[in-house]
Amino acid sequence: MLVKYPELETERAVLVLPGPDQAGLLLEYVTANQDHLTPWEPERDEHYFTLEGCRERLEMARSGFELGFSVQFCALDRIDGRMVGNCNFSNIVEGPFRACTLGYSIACRDQGTGLMFEILEAGIGYMFQVRDLHRIMANHIPCNHRSERLLRRLGFAREGYAQSYLNINGRWQDHVLNALINPNHVGRS
Repeated sequence: MLVKYPELETERAVLVLPGPDQAGLLLEYVTANQDHLTPWEPERDEHYFTLEGCRERLEMARSGFELGFSVQFCALDRIDGRMVGNCNFSNIVEGPFRACTLGYSIACRDQGTGLMFEILEAGIGYMFQVRDLHRIMANHIPCNHRSERLLRRLGFAREGYAQSYLNINGRWQDHVLNALINPNHVGRS
């Protein structure tokens, strides 16, 4: 069966689900931004920063999409094609919940330009309009004020505070819990 992978265009980026043959794009992104992303992500082993590790993750991302469990977009610059960020919608649950969890990152050099807002706005639109989800949850470490401002600008509401929620950068860290409700979802399940 031939699967149609989405491609979303924004003013400055194109969101795609790259195949394993495009692992070099992901490798370049994770190695160039390793120091920038380390404080906000789980600890990564050496394999994570290899071409084979990137290839495996892209294969799993495609499989997750095909099974309906996740949508993991890589955002590519419309001019030079480099990977500028990502937005990942994981743990997709349908039925009466119709929700998922959002994770995202932006290249260090593109931070503070509004590009992450543009990327997330497109990704969220896809999840609400095409996947017909009711709720998207996104969490941030309390000291990550950039993420907090971004989520507020996107319309996410703070819903709670979880102690020792995720192991980030080698230690269990508290997280602020946020959610965005699809204003056009009318109770379908």
